[in-house]
Amino acid sequence: MIIVTTDQIEGMRITKNLGLVRGSTIRARHVGKDIMAAFRNLVGGEISEYTKLLAESREQSIKRMTDEAEGLGANAIVATRFVTSMVMSGAAELLVYGTGVVVEEAN
Repeated sequence: MIIVTTDQIEGMRITKNLGLVRGSTIRARHVGKDIMAAFRNLVGGEISEYTKLLAESREQSIKRMTDEAEGLGANAIVATRFVTSMVMSGAAELLVYGTGVVVEEAN
């Protein structure tokens, strides 16, 4: 599966537009990680617990979007975007969406 943020893929031609595809996940913070993050906030530096949590959320969302696109018969996704939003205190949604398409090599 080719996934790009652009509307076109260099060297490829879109032969079919299959429409919107998306994947999302909602993750809650962990109390233990919040305590570690609070300490790290005092001394500065990257909050690796949250970095890992967000990386896992992105990968899960991309997998769900890719599964949806494959189910429609797509071999690529163009115009991919990420959005995050708070769902409730301590929980956030990570949404990824794009356009599922069928591409072939341009002549």
